[in-house]
Amino acid sequence: MKSFTTCIVLLIATFVLCLPIRASDDFDSFKAKAEQGDATAQYNVGVCYSFGTGVAKDEVEAVKWYRKSAEQGVATAQYNLGTRYASGTGVAKDEVEAVKWFRKSAEQGYAVAQYHLGVGYAFGTGVAKDEVEAVKWFRKSAEQGDATAQHNLGFCYANGIGVEKDEVEAYAFYNLSGINYDKARSARDELEKKMASSQVVEGQRRTKELKAKLANRWEN
Repeated sequence: MKSFTTCIVLLIATFVLCLPIRASDDFDSFKAKAEQGDATAQYNVGVCYSFGTGVAKDEVEAVKWYRKSAEQGVATAQYNLGTRYASGTGVAKDEVEAVKWFRKSAEQGYAVAQYHLGVGYAFGTGVAKDEVEAVKWFRKSAEQGDATAQHNLGFCYANGIGVEKDEVEAYAFYNLSGINYDKARSARDELEKKMASSQVVEGQRRTKELKAKLANRWEN
């Protein structure tokens, strides 16, 4: 059986959203609102400092403003603060603190934070290793359309890690992920070589079900 270490996709990277910034005047407007306690503006000030948009790039200042926003419950700020602790950017690296903020964001339904929390549990990074919890968070993220989470969930089903082995379910999640992710297509093709034709047909049917659930979620 392959291990998490070799096959689970690990991505610790910043995923940020920012309102369009045209000039320093826009940054100044955000900053004024942020200083008055506006959580969304605090988040956007953090993003501006991260990218050096409208202001000199300053990762320490970015962390300062992400924290202010995160402490007011903004899920994207909580996630970005988690990535800073995970990578040691603008703040001392602290994997436990990273998981803390990933969890806060994940519990609000932020898919990419759910994925990273799953990775933490898969590797035991910043939290005790727990493959069942890893599957739980990969599933939450996968059901919101995160392709890497879909791949990882497929891997778990294919190898019986944190969940009962089920090659049909693995095929379905690999297939779903493969719409956007080359590695998942390769994994699906390898798995298909070991499956009966009836299993492949069922996996394809299951993929259609998953696609329909995603489409329904996005419509609502």
